[in-house]
Amino acid sequence: MKVAQTRSLTAAVLLLCVAVVAPNARAAQAQTQSDDAAPSKQETTASLQDKPEAKPADKNSAKPKTEENEAPASAGTEALQKATQNPVASLISVPIQNNNNFSISPGDRTQDVLNLQPVVPIGISKDWNLIVRWKVPIIYQPLPIPPAAPQTGVYGFGDMVPTFFLSPKKPGKLIWGLGPVFQLPTATSTFLGQGKLGIGPSAVALMQPGHWTLGVLFNNAWSVAGSGSRPSVNQFLLQYFINYNLKKGWYITWQPTLTANWEATNGGRWVVPFGGELGES
Repeated sequence: MKVAQTRSLTAAVLLLCVAVVAPNARAAQAQTQSDDAAPSKQETTASLQDKPEAKPADKNSAKPKTEENEAPASAGTEALQKATQNPVASLISVPIQNNNNFSISPGDRTQDVLNLQPVVPIGISKDWNLIVRWKVPIIYQPLPIPPAAPQTGVYGFGDMVPTFFLSPKKPGKLIWGLGPVFQLPTATSTFLGQGKLGIGPSAVALMQPGHWTLGVLFNNAWSVAGSGSRPSVNQFLLQYFINYNLKKGWYITWQPTLTANWEATNGGRWVVPFGGELGES
């Protein structure tokens, strides 16, 4: 029993020594590693002297980035403007044009024609588009009146004029389209239309150098069917368009529509409107 107690006491003393020595050893090792890792004051001073000084931020450094961001946005806006100004572009659009025609018989009065002209491109192959341009005129037409009677007029739809252009998808500098034009007897009043079905050729050509869009569209329709009591139709249309694109989406345009009735014999053969437009797209 005494021998066993002595051995147990000895083992306990040894365990206590290990428990006391181990933490002290760990602390010493940690202190040694900390001393090795921490730089001396001389090393710290030398490091600070060798480190290059930070240059102040350039006030103009952000300016080129802003200009670079604005440039693509401006180019995208002008590309969209040019697409809307191109009658045969691969873009669905609905141009609206209002014309006031003065000195219209009877009585040298004013006729008003509002043209809605939706344009729908249809891809028929990898190289060609079929451009459908459908003009819907809404007309106010002065009516013949007896002397001293109040001025009267009629308002409604005129003859619709669909045009079909065959145009290349990837044209060169000259953008063009060719196809037939039809005149449909859709007028809501005999005073607003010619009562004839007409057909003829149509063409469009334009160029878009720089900020400009310069072009011309024309057609001529002859009557092929309709009421025998109405006169024959031989009518010419010419629309030239001049557009200049300004900054921030603004533009200036001049695109009057000239018409000629070759069957007219008592004057009034030509209708030549004028006027321009300043707008933003």
